[in-house]
Amino acid sequence: MQRYRLHILSLFVLLIGCSTPSTLVELKNTTTTPPKFFDAEANTKQDSLRWDFIINDPILKALIDTAIENNKSLQIAYQKIELARSQRQFTKGNLLPQLNVTTSGAVRKFGLYTMDGAGNIATEMTPGKMVPIDLPDMYLGVQTTWEADIRGRLKNLDKAALSKFFASQEGFKFVVSSLAADVALSYYELLALDNELIVTRENAKKENEVLAFIKAQKEVGKVNELAVQQFTAQYYTLNILEKEILQNIRKEENRLNFLLGRYPTTIARNGASLYMQTQFLSKGIPSNILENRPDIKSAELQIIASKFDLNAAKAAFYPSFTINLGYGLQAFNPSFFFRSPESIAYNTIGSLVAPLVNKAAIKSQFNTAKTNQLEAMLNYQQTILNAYVDVVNDFTEIDHLEEIKQLTSLKSNSFEKAVESSFDLYKAARVPYYDVLLSQQNALQTNIELILIHKRSKSSLVKLFKNLGGRWQ
Repeated sequence: MQRYRLHILSLFVLLIGCSTPSTLVELKNTTTTPPKFFDAEANTKQDSLRWDFIINDPILKALIDTAIENNKSLQIAYQKIELARSQRQFTKGNLLPQLNVTTSGAVRKFGLYTMDGAGNIATEMTPGKMVPIDLPDMYLGVQTTWEADIRGRLKNLDKAALSKFFASQEGFKFVVSSLAADVALSYYELLALDNELIVTRENAKKENEVLAFIKAQKEVGKVNELAVQQFTAQYYTLNILEKEILQNIRKEENRLNFLLGRYPTTIARNGASLYMQTQFLSKGIPSNILENRPDIKSAELQIIASKFDLNAAKAAFYPSFTINLGYGLQAFNPSFFFRSPESIAYNTIGSLVAPLVNKAAIKSQFNTAKTNQLEAMLNYQQTILNAYVDVVNDFTEIDHLEEIKQLTSLKSNSFEKAVESSFDLYKAARVPYYDVLLSQQNALQTNIELILIHKRSKSSLVKLFKNLGGRWQ
């Protein structure tokens, strides 16, 4: 009868442990991505998306290599890989039996009415000598514990850890790509400031020459003091602008040195590379090339990891079966310790554990895992959508900048000719002095505008390659 009750109790425990929430919700990708970015023949492969395609400045390449070697953010990202690697090794180790060497020494006392005490009190240790109440106990042996992964909980945790490890690797690649882009953007910003400084100094030199001429004109009574002061103010304005540009150059150098992982120092650079022609990608790029972006691949791997985490959380509702084995030497007297087989002790224990009281906690973990899976899916969809929009915007900006660059160049040439013409006409007393002043201001503004457009053009290419998942190595 008692045995029958034990069977009923075991069955009850099993049934309680196996009661699980509803079936897992299947998440589907509701974001439909067009096959191509534009209506053009797809002719670009991921292998061609290397930074060498758009960066033809050896100095910039060397700076990016230095940043990848020294940047602190990149080193932090690498440590995340190591953490993910350690976590995976941990979960993988849980699939194997745990083997430990155990040694212990103790003094145990059993009362007369305990089970062990009742047995020992009437036992003779040696003829005529009874077992003492205070009994020493020494043990040396090996113990092994192994959880039989019946429901695949440990296996799913291992697969989740492996997916997270791969995701961390993709995250590292994304940091590398972002770092390369940041260094390139800072470098082109620095080149633009250098060129602005050159243009400003050239204009200041010309302004000084015009100012000397205006002062000579005043001496002979052809112009008044107002003209002298206005040209003097323009000359000072150019000097102030020069100082501001120098300050911005120092700030940008410091920012670039920070990306390089070093203290502020002078940055070697080639100012002419701002105007170098670079290869341009055709619009025939298949949209699925975005799947190779490190951040998108990482988001996809996070979905896979969340699926395994959810399976592991579901398995927690079921009973777990653990086997414990032990084998060693045990004795109450050191002289008996190595006597065999009398001192040999071993045990075999199998335990079936089913959750009863902590069902709410397990269900909460399950719901958390389900929420994490939904969040991972939504994050994946959002990442793809953002990437697609960014690439389309980059292509659009590059197209427009090429047209704006040509028009601004023509505008700059016209204003340069206007400066020469206005000065010649002024010397011939055919135009007032403020026409010369206005022509100089317009020429300076347009030249700086042209420099900024060249910078934007370079920056747009850098952003495009980053958004397409371009690889540095």
